Parts: sequence; structure tokens; C-alpha cells
Amino acid sequence: MKIVDINHIKTITSQLKAAGKTIVFTNGCFDILHVGHVRYLNAARDLGGCLILGLNSDQSVRALKGPTRPINTQDDRAEVLSALSAVDYVVIFEESTAENLITQIKPSIYVKGGDYNIKDLPESSIVSHHGGKTILIPEVIGKSSSNIIKKIQKD
Repeated sequence: MKIVDINHIKTITSQLKAAGKTIVFTNGCFDILHVGHVRYLNAARDLGGCLILGLNSDQSVRALKGPTRPINTQDDRAEVLSALSAVDYVVIFEESTAENLITQIKPSIYVKGGDYNIKDLPESSIVSHHGGKTILIPEVIGKSSSNIIKKIQKD
């Protein structure tokens, strides 16, 4: 199963590293899947041998985005994301940042969208401390869950 419990991710990553896989990690809400997400995840997967996606829980999405989000439940989002060929594993986490998850996984590469700044990502220093690097992938301009929600509300 591609959706894994947070308590098992450390064991899985240890096995992947022992097999010589380069672990790429990304995280986010991925509330309404769109072309920007798909292009981003494909680009992230191309950077290594295994892409692990940390998915914000419903509770953490509400804390980050407000009381009307997420639109889709964490289980639905996880299932949709796990169906993508670019994604090897999905793990749901409760915190607003992926710092604790990254500490467990210790990825070789941490990926975020180009709308972020590396110095503003608390996860980046943890990745660097463990010998990894952070890479920003350019965003697909105009493609976001927020824009889709605005369009629906306008119509």
C-alpha cells in the first residue's frame, strides 16, 4: 500500500536507503488536485529514486488555510495522490510543518514549490543538517486550489 502510517515511515525509508534509493520528500495540503500539482510532483519524482509525500492532515490544513478547508478529506486526498505514478508513498502528518517527519525520513532532497523561499522553510535546515539539499520547483502560474475555489464561488 502506498499510503503508510507515520509510525512505519522510518522503517520504510531505512529499507529504501539500504537499497541505494535517493529519497525525495515533499509535503503540502494538495486539497484540490490540479495540473500544477501533477507537474510539480512529476518534476520532484524525476530528482530521485523514490518520492515520499507528506500530506497535511485535515486538522493541520484548517490551521493553515482556515475553517472552510480542506475541501477534500485527508483520506480522499491521500488516495488520489497515491494513485499518481510519481508518488511512491503518502504519509499523513498532524503538525503545520513537516519538521518532525523530515527528522524521521532524512531525505536526500527536499522539494517545495517556487513560491517558497528556502530561508523561510524550517524543514530546509533539518534537511541540510542531515546532508541533504532543498530544491525549489517553479510553480505553474495561476494554478492553485485557492484559484479553483475562487472560480467556483464566482460562478
